[in-house]
Amino acid sequence: MNLLKPPIANFDFIIDLIPQKWPFIMVDKLHHFSEDRITSGFTIKADNLFYKDNVFNEPGLIENMAQTVAMHTGYKYYLKNEPAPIGYIGAIKKAEIFILPKLGDELVTTVDILHDIMGVTLVKAKVECNNKLVANSEIKTVLA
Repeated sequence: MNLLKPPIANFDFIIDLIPQKWPFIMVDKLHHFSEDRITSGFTIKADNLFYKDNVFNEPGLIENMAQTVAMHTGYKYYLKNEPAPIGYIGAIKKAEIFILPKLGDELVTTVDILHDIMGVTLVKAKVECNNKLVANSEIKTVLA
């Protein structure tokens, strides 16, 4: 294992941390990692599934938050030199969308791990863009 420290923008490495594959990738950078927090980045491109009518749509924002949770798990397992397990969204609660970002904007998504017990993780997520709050939610994920 090669110990990498954030910020990490190597796209091939990033996609190895998450179970999703092209064209369903909604993270492309790892800005910060700790045991209880992760911050990802994602630059919106015209070929993205959720880019339509000049904005990045709501499902893409939710998926960006969920993939940031998956990235946390993937990087944690990478540091242990173990393959990352597959996980699923168990619940999305209190999701609020305030702004729909535009082409070329970079989303900066911070996920705080509230509880991580027996493969069930509860997080609080927020997405920011251009120093403005774009979206937030609580997400529960479950490892397969």
